[in-house]
Amino acid sequence: MSPRTPRFPELPIDSALPGLLASLGDEASCVLQAPPGAGKTTHVPLALLDAPWLAGQRIVLLEPRRLAARAAAYRMADLLGEDAGRTVGYRMRQETRVSRHTRIEVVTEGVLTRMLLDDPSLEGIGIVIFDEFHERSLPADAGLAFCRQTQDVLRPDLRLLVMSATLDADALAQHLGEVPVVRSEGRMHPVETHYLGHALRGLRPENPTAEAVRRALRETEGDILVFLPGTAEIRRTLDLLTDAGAAVDVLPLFGDLTREEQDRALKPAASGRRKVILATSIAETSLTIDGVRVVVDAGLMRVPRFDASSGMTRLATLPVARDAADQRRGRAGRQAPGVCYRLWSDHEQQHLADARPPEILDADLAPLALDLAAWGAADPSELAWIDPPPAAAFARARKLLADLDALDAAGRLTPLGRDMADLPTHPRLAHMLLRSPDKPLAADLAALLEERDLLRGADGIAATDLRLRVELLNRVRAGERPGPMWHHMKVDRGALHQVLHGAARWRKRLGAGDRPADPSHAGAVLALAYPDRIAQRLAEGRYRMRDGRRAILDPHDPLASAPFLAAASLDGRPEGARLFLAAPLYREEIEAVLGGQVDTVDAVVWDRTGDRVVAKRERRLGAVVLAETPLNDAAPEAIARALLGEVAARGLHLLDWSKEAERLRARMAFVHHHFPDWPDASTEHLTATLADWLAPFVQHIHRLDELKKIDLVPALTALLGWERQRQLDTLAPERLEVPSGSAIAVDYSDPAKPVLAVRLQEVFGMMETPRLAGGRVPVTMHLLSPAQRPVQVTQDLASFWRDTYFDVRKDLRGRYPKHYWPEDPSQAEPTRRVKPR
Repeated sequence: MSPRTPRFPELPIDSALPGLLASLGDEASCVLQAPPGAGKTTHVPLALLDAPWLAGQRIVLLEPRRLAARAAAYRMADLLGEDAGRTVGYRMRQETRVSRHTRIEVVTEGVLTRMLLDDPSLEGIGIVIFDEFHERSLPADAGLAFCRQTQDVLRPDLRLLVMSATLDADALAQHLGEVPVVRSEGRMHPVETHYLGHALRGLRPENPTAEAVRRALRETEGDILVFLPGTAEIRRTLDLLTDAGAAVDVLPLFGDLTREEQDRALKPAASGRRKVILATSIAETSLTIDGVRVVVDAGLMRVPRFDASSGMTRLATLPVARDAADQRRGRAGRQAPGVCYRLWSDHEQQHLADARPPEILDADLAPLALDLAAWGAADPSELAWIDPPPAAAFARARKLLADLDALDAAGRLTPLGRDMADLPTHPRLAHMLLRSPDKPLAADLAALLEERDLLRGADGIAATDLRLRVELLNRVRAGERPGPMWHHMKVDRGALHQVLHGAARWRKRLGAGDRPADPSHAGAVLALAYPDRIAQRLAEGRYRMRDGRRAILDPHDPLASAPFLAAASLDGRPEGARLFLAAPLYREEIEAVLGGQVDTVDAVVWDRTGDRVVAKRERRLGAVVLAETPLNDAAPEAIARALLGEVAARGLHLLDWSKEAERLRARMAFVHHHFPDWPDASTEHLTATLADWLAPFVQHIHRLDELKKIDLVPALTALLGWERQRQLDTLAPERLEVPSGSAIAVDYSDPAKPVLAVRLQEVFGMMETPRLAGGRVPVTMHLLSPAQRPVQVTQDLASFWRDTYFDVRKDLRGRYPKHYWPEDPSQAEPTRRVKPR
């Protein structure tokens, strides 16, 4: 190790350093597995500084979070007796501390991607270290894939070191090409664990977490680290712990706090005081917080979930994975024996997922698709991935880039796309920044959308309008106090500071100057970033999106009456996405900004209000209708399609089914039942094939009352053709003649059992049961009394005459003495009268 070694405190990782140095001396890549608290984040980079193969080149240490990156840099600088920015520095979005003397650069994931795209050979860099790789973030996966290709093609001398506490090191080493694995046993103190028995699904963690903290303050010593899913839960828990005690400091810790606020949470507690740190998952790994002996874990994590159908990324609150829970628990035992309070039950612990899924499998891939295009990879398969990007999600990402004019038809970067790739932000915002003529407004909007929302509505007052936030930035820059419109809003001061800093950075990069932004054009500028999220008002608070989905807004929100909105944030609920951040815009602005995507469409549709066909010429942006004029020369085929679509949607009962049409349909259904190659007359099939049999009869009909005048008999007959019409009369005759001379209608209601209902006296002498369908199907005879009531049901007349008739005759003679009831029905004369003539 370097001469600086004596200044380093002894840590468990030190025993593994000789083996690690030897492995990296022989191999270009290596995997280091070390438990939390072993010291790998700070001691490994310092130990590599004087490695012969490094030859004075720089070390890049990749950290998944800004807080961890800054803390690691300051810790290493402190070990060297220096300030951050000399031997050890850091780079992250909106903050950089490096100099010409810097040998170790601690960077966040987006910075590494930018370094690779700017210089794929990573000139002057000897090793890239991927810390906490078990988190499997998308930028870390992509960064490793890019670095491996650099190593294979341009820099065989480039070293790669992947470090993790919980990842399957052997599987990762095999994936990297059977590289060496170095392990550190670590030194974890015992941690006593208590399960408090709450169910994690649907848990509102603030109250049980505050109770657990109070219990920990009574039962334990040392500082307490509390894990909560997000900043909202941290604030609510903070409010509940105002009575924690006079000697207790309750402090928040999350990524968007200022550096001073973060340092206050990380510094050891003052003598005689205890500290309770309310943290998000950023405190799981990387940095050790001195004095922590107790962990209270709410058991929840907030993870991004990309909804491919809506194109939205939403934050979902889920039960923590087992590996993350173990990481959190281990925080209590890094420096001494500790205690962990878990809100959930021992039984629920057994059912937690083993690990978080890799982010690449469930993320917005548009930034990755743009980075790959800038890298020169036409297809993700050109790189070696641990888990490749899902093909369908990647294809959707490329389509978005094409819609933003970042990719040409061949999938290559356009000049605009190359400029977009140079900007360290999401492709949507990059497109807005580059294309907007109003650079100050674009810079402010980009900063607002990159950070957490700085306005939160209170007292039922909605705060959806992005223009409010732009105006707030204008007033703060001008040194003015916010006006009355903000009296019912809560301004997040930390977020405001971050937004102002980000806006200044974008304004400087765009040469936008310091002039105030004009919030009145916010919708038009926002449409450049979210052209797929234009919404049209249908009713108060109800909107239709460009893709046809519905969106909803609180009816009391001032934006609820805007004719069109550009939405920056909404959820993916299929029944109606809730709008969170948006700005109004007008038809003329949509035409000006997105005119190339607007189509002129002739629409012939059914208007249910008037139950009629309406023909119009529309200017449309997807499902959003910008303008319409009447269309007087609509094609008959289009009119027919509109009518048939309405019939299909509402059902065949819209048509006038006369008795003749119903009988014909029943006869057709009977024949199809026994001869499947015949046309199907079922409701389902007729509905599905309306264009085949009904279309020729509706081309000049515009209203529902006219639709009911159609004679359906010719329409159904047309399905059969001439030859089958003749066959129908043979296979399923409408009527059958009986011995009395009567032609009796056959009932085909049940296609399996046709029925002939006839008075018994009319079939005297008839010995054979009639058969239909070419002799396949016997008719079911309903033999009726003179009062038209069934006295016998049979499919075998001969058997009836022989075995049953005499009992029936005895009964009928008693009830109808004037009628003719012969002793031998087989020889008797049939009659339609009381007695034969």
